[in-house]
Amino acid sequence: MNATPLLSVRNLTHTWDGVHGCHDVDFDLYPGEVLCVVGESGSGKTTMGLTLLRLHEPNGGPVGGRVMFDGKDLLALSRRELLPMRRRIQVVFQNPYASLNPRFTIGQTLTEPMAIHGIGRDGAEREARARALLGKVGLDDSAMHKYPHEFSGGQRQRVAIARALSISPKLFLLDEPLSALDAKLREAMQVELRQLQQKLGITTIVVTHDQREAMTMADTVVVMNRGEIRQAASPIEIYRRPADTFVADFIGSTNLLEAEADSAGRVTVLGQPVAGISLGPNISKATLSVRPEDVHLTAPGDGALSGTVTFVRDLGGTIETFVDVAGRQIIAVSTPRARPDVSVGHPVGLVLLPDVCVVLAK
Repeated sequence: MNATPLLSVRNLTHTWDGVHGCHDVDFDLYPGEVLCVVGESGSGKTTMGLTLLRLHEPNGGPVGGRVMFDGKDLLALSRRELLPMRRRIQVVFQNPYASLNPRFTIGQTLTEPMAIHGIGRDGAEREARARALLGKVGLDDSAMHKYPHEFSGGQRQRVAIARALSISPKLFLLDEPLSALDAKLREAMQVELRQLQQKLGITTIVVTHDQREAMTMADTVVVMNRGEIRQAASPIEIYRRPADTFVADFIGSTNLLEAEADSAGRVTVLGQPVAGISLGPNISKATLSVRPEDVHLTAPGDGALSGTVTFVRDLGGTIETFVDVAGRQIIAVSTPRARPDVSVGHPVGLVLLPDVCVVLAK
């Protein structure tokens, strides 16, 4: 990893009417990395992204902190000083039509920003660059003479990315880039965008509400809630070692189970004794986060939680078994090859292995 961040954010805060759009945001983004900012609607992720890059000026509240990009503090620059910096930062929005003029051919769409910024010696060189860009995003030369309405949603998004690349930016901001696409195309485009980013090596921030998108595309995932970062870590760290119950519940699916320890350290989960689990020193009550794929079904007894099957859902690639334990629903996921021989009404045991139970202190 490059030792010097391309973007370094410290104590970024944007407040209006006493409400934090974002509060004390800190992170570093290194050259060639992808950082995904994920959160629910209203969590502050888009406000944070647009504010830190000065892509909109705040209205109704002050901005504080430092945003070092390419050696300069973006928050300290005047509007005039900011203009040359904005060439180095390009945005692709949720709706690609935001950056595609419907009256321009794709060739004109790609060569216009080059002409504005003085890239290329003449029209022929700009057209050659445009054709090369189309190749990079998986479109052929025939696209040069077509108009945006002649393309599918996924193809328009590729054109928007090619347009942003046309002036060789140092940093991409993708704001909900795939949310307008249907589910199957969105899944495919997540992989395509990540592969394209890896090929080009362009430093990227992705703002999304889609946790699968974040897990697919990111080197680092930033989970936001109510304007604050709840956790920033690699996708696997976020999934396997969530910082709190919000992150555990937001990223993927999990079972959140109340646990208590007596003075001797013996642990009960939902009121039933469970062997091998420790809550840690001086913790008498906690919440356990256990992913469904880590819950193993067995016969009742032998230190397992006892429950009753209430529903079985076969999704083809996985089988979800819903079990009632003391009035709480626990989900166990298995593969078709390991399909449990259970049905609704069966008593079962649930084995919780200590190394996959994440203790989240109360």
